[in-house]
Amino acid sequence: MGQLVIAAAAAPERVVRKPDRKAWTMLSLLSFVYVLNFLDRQLLAILALPIQESLDITDGQLGLIGGLYFAMFYTFIAIPVGWLADRTNRVTILAVACGIWSAATVACGLARTYPELVVARMAVGFGEAGGVPPSYALITDTFSPGYRATALGIFNLGPPIGAAVGIAFGASIAAAFDWRDAFIVVGIVGIVTAILLKLVMRDPERGATDITLDETASMPAPFVGTVKDFFRNPLLVRASLGSGATQFVTYGLGNFAVLFLMREKGMTLEEVALWYALVVGLGMGSGMLVSGRLLDRFTRGTRTAFALAPAASLTLALPFYLGFVWAPTWELALILLTPVMFLNYFYLSASIALVQDEVRPNQRVLAGALLLLVMNFIGLGLGPTYVGIASDYFAAQGMTNSLQVALYTLTPFFVIAILIFLSLAKRLGNEVRSLG
Repeated sequence: MGQLVIAAAAAPERVVRKPDRKAWTMLSLLSFVYVLNFLDRQLLAILALPIQESLDITDGQLGLIGGLYFAMFYTFIAIPVGWLADRTNRVTILAVACGIWSAATVACGLARTYPELVVARMAVGFGEAGGVPPSYALITDTFSPGYRATALGIFNLGPPIGAAVGIAFGASIAAAFDWRDAFIVVGIVGIVTAILLKLVMRDPERGATDITLDETASMPAPFVGTVKDFFRNPLLVRASLGSGATQFVTYGLGNFAVLFLMREKGMTLEEVALWYALVVGLGMGSGMLVSGRLLDRFTRGTRTAFALAPAASLTLALPFYLGFVWAPTWELALILLTPVMFLNYFYLSASIALVQDEVRPNQRVLAGALLLLVMNFIGLGLGPTYVGIASDYFAAQGMTNSLQVALYTLTPFFVIAILIFLSLAKRLGNEVRSLG
C-alpha cells in the first residue's frame, strides 16, 4: 500500500508500554494549548448576539465568518504546516502557531467593522492550522498502542473545556463589560502560553513508542507520495468523510447553539454562562474520556471498534438532537442537549487514533493535517455556513423560528455519517478476515 503501513497487520500482538510522568506532563501542556485553540475559535459563536448587535451582521454573515472564511485558512494551511512539522521541530511549529492565533484573537477584539473581523478570523484560522496536527504526532510518539486512544481522548478534552470556559468567561465578560474584552484577554493569555511552550517542552524521537523499529522514522517522508497514499487508502478516506459529515452537524449546531438558545429559547447571557457551559463541559468532556477508554479496550481485539463506536453513538444521539431543537423551553432543551454532547464526539478519538495508527511515524503530522483538511472543510467550513444561510432563507420566508428550522435540516447528516462509519466498519472487518 505504498508508503502507508497497517500496524495491525505488521504486529497483531500489541506491546503496551506504560507512560511515565514526563509523558503525562507533555499531554497536560498540549491539552492546555488545545483548550486555548478551541476557546479562541468558539468565542465568536459564544458572543454571537452582542457581536451581531454591535456590527449589524446577519446569521448568514456570521456563519461565513465562523465557517467558510475561517476554514479556508484553517484546513488548507494545515497541509504545508504538517509537511514542515514532519521535517522540523514540532514543538517550535506548535509554539509559533499558538502565538499567531493568539495575536489574531486580540485583533478580533479590536475589529470595528465586519471586514476587519473577517480578516482577523482568517488570521486566527491561519495560526490554528499549526496547532492540532503536530500535537497528534507528539502524543503518538509519546504514548504507545494501548494508551494512545486514552491519551488522545484526554487531549480531545480541549474542545469541551475550551468551549465551557469560553462560554462561562466570554458570556460573563460580555454581560459585565464588552464582548471585545473577552477576545483581548484570551489572546494575551495565548501569547504568554506560546512563549512558555517553547521553553519547557521537548520534541520526542519520531517512532519512539512504536511496536517495531521503523528505520524510516527519522527520514523525511515524500509530500506528494504521502498525500497520494492517504487518499488511496479506503480506511483513511472513509474515516475522514465520516468525521466530516459528523462535524457538519457538530459545527453547524455549535456555532449557532448560543444564538438559538438566546434568541428562540429566551436564555440570557448570565444563564448561558452557567447552564450552557455546564452542559458543554460535562457532556462533551465525559464523551471524550469515555470514548477514548472504550476504544483502547475494544480495539485491542478488533479495529472495527474505530468505526462501530461512532456509528452507534450517532445513532443514539439523533433522537435527543431532534428533541433539543423541538423543546419549548431552554431548560428542557439543555437536558436533551446533554446526551447529544456526550454522544456526538465519539468519532473524534476514533478517527484520529485510526489515522495515526495507519501511517508511518514520519508521516503522522501530515496525515493528521490531511484528516483535518477533509473533516474540517466539510464540517467547519460548510456546516456553520449552511446553517447561517438556511436561517436567513427561512427568515425571508416569514418564519419567526428560522434558526430552529435550519437546525432541523441538519438531521440527514447524522444518517450520512452513520452510513459512512458502517461502511468503514465493514472494510475493517474484511481486513481482519483477510489476515486470518
